[in-house]
Amino acid sequence: MFESLSDRLQSVFEQLGRKGILTEADVNTALREVRLALLEADVNLRVAKDFIRRVQERAVGAEVQKSLKPSQMVIKIVHEELIETLGQPGRLNLSGPTPRVIMLVGLQGSGKTTTAAKLALMLRRDGRRPWLIAADTYRPAAVDQIVTLAKQLNIPIHQEGVQASPPDIAVRGVDKAREADATVVIIDTAGRLQIDDEMMAELEAIRDRTQPAEVLLVADAMTGQEAVRIAEGFNQRVGLTGLILTKVDGDARGGAAISMREVTGVPIKFLSTGEKVNADTLEVFHPDRLASRILGMGDMLTLIERAEEAFDEREAQRLQQKILKNQFTLEDFLKQLQQVKRMGPLGQILDMLPGMGRLKQQLNIDNEAAQQQLKKVEAIIYSMTPAERRNPKLLNGSRKKRVAAGSGTSVQEINALLKQFREMQRMMRMVGKGQMPRLPGMFR
Repeated sequence: MFESLSDRLQSVFEQLGRKGILTEADVNTALREVRLALLEADVNLRVAKDFIRRVQERAVGAEVQKSLKPSQMVIKIVHEELIETLGQPGRLNLSGPTPRVIMLVGLQGSGKTTTAAKLALMLRRDGRRPWLIAADTYRPAAVDQIVTLAKQLNIPIHQEGVQASPPDIAVRGVDKAREADATVVIIDTAGRLQIDDEMMAELEAIRDRTQPAEVLLVADAMTGQEAVRIAEGFNQRVGLTGLILTKVDGDARGGAAISMREVTGVPIKFLSTGEKVNADTLEVFHPDRLASRILGMGDMLTLIERAEEAFDEREAQRLQQKILKNQFTLEDFLKQLQQVKRMGPLGQILDMLPGMGRLKQQLNIDNEAAQQQLKKVEAIIYSMTPAERRNPKLLNGSRKKRVAAGSGTSVQEINALLKQFREMQRMMRMVGKGQMPRLPGMFR
């Protein structure tokens, strides 16, 4: 989402880094570029001006002049002010009498129903007992959609079809959740414009009758400048307690996220990616981590957390022993690929590694193409017999033709995969012996 902003800011800081001593003019020139980058990324004009003013006050003062590396100090100031602008980490207010009610609001098409299911899944993973309420009686098949998702995830749901009024459905749903000893209730409301007085009055009625602990605006990150007016409108009528940004893996420029938070004073609580409902597609918002990603500093904490969720510790120890004994097979290779896939898109993983954003650009990594390539590798390995996976040397010409036919690939693609696998085995052997593997392009 913040790719274009990140690229622009990194270019500005690279130019600053080439200067040994920074003058006030250098700082002003750099900040003009930062301001342009923010505006191009759809950041609200007032928010961009305030941000630049705060950075400028610190950057031209003694704080930078006394530092040994002025350019690094300017980057540090921008980083700190960006964190300040993005606000506090996303935390739900779940303490107090149960069930705690979470009410989701927003425009039609912003992803509320999918987000409701993702949030329920995340809360269950954290040891809560979630309960869904289908209170969208306007959109065709909205009730069917959330009921289907609830069944797939095995999460209880209260629904009354489309005839009853949403405030009544919500109240009865909370009562049922209380009887069932649920700890958190998520109300999926109908999408509406913030200027639709009748529909907003309905939201106020649901809020007044269910007394939610959280009223979360689900906003499409690709909405742009209009997102600020939407957030302000909902905040004035129902009193928002947080924001959930959806479709952050799209080509949104990211400014809406910064602007909504700053203008409303309401914290961003979650970032949502894609339509797939699983634990990986709803991410708790950490302003410091996002600021680091924007400035190309990576996000190692999130990467470590994802790795801990995706990788099995006992499996990792077993794999380590196999590497040391030179017994790493195509079956092990396949397991590793599947665990990496669970961590998220390859481009997203690279963004979390410090300094890797530029490498991702140079390699022109396309997340969709990378996912397709991984599926192709899986198909090839699955088309082999167990004996062939354990000992690829068995793959003669006729066997390769059989595997190619079974996986919908070519013999050339199978040969390329086997070559990559042999290279990986060689590098793992060297690492196991405590040697530094020689990578392609290194001095021989």
